[in-house]
Amino acid sequence: MFDYTIIHWVTFLGAAILLNLSPGPDIAFILGQTLRNGRQHGFAAMFGIWTGAALHVVMAAVGLSAILAASALAFSIVKWVGAVYLIWLGIKMLLSRGDAFVASEGVSHQRMHSIYWQGALVSALNPKVAIFFLAFLPQFVVEGAGPPSAQLLLHGSLIIVVAACIEPPLVMLGSRLGAFLRQNRRVGLWMDRGLGALFVALGARLAASTR
Repeated sequence: MFDYTIIHWVTFLGAAILLNLSPGPDIAFILGQTLRNGRQHGFAAMFGIWTGAALHVVMAAVGLSAILAASALAFSIVKWVGAVYLIWLGIKMLLSRGDAFVASEGVSHQRMHSIYWQGALVSALNPKVAIFFLAFLPQFVVEGAGPPSAQLLLHGSLIIVVAACIEPPLVMLGSRLGAFLRQNRRVGLWMDRGLGALFVALGARLAASTR
């Protein structure tokens, strides 16, 4: 079971690394929360994103993503909910006064809990991720290497493992930059504006997307 060649693993892991390095709402959310609130909040956002990604992996393994891919109505509903949520997060940042960058160093567990669930929703409500997993993972299903659902679950889980090697260093670097930004309210204000505009743009792009 799970008997693959070296070429298989090199191809898959290379694709997984490129996937995790590509910019998108997930990376933008993690880095945005890190810059605004610090390292611990960045990790909370990261774990939330991983939770949403894990949901997509399970959906792909059990075939639920096929429903999303086949149904225009289901795709549109999830797409618009996700787009509205991203735009709402962006508007909140645009209307802020940059206070997140000059907040005290004390960590709010309630705030971290909120950021975790925000991250989970940002990832889970992106139907493009579900469609991607449904199109990407089956390419690495090998006949005779095990049940297709188990192979899909394995490869999907490994994508999250690769993310666990790439994203924590980004959070650490982002926290250093965020510490500098929090010393300047004006810079913090413009960072909030920039991140807000980015999330509004990502939401608009998701709303305009098609399968």
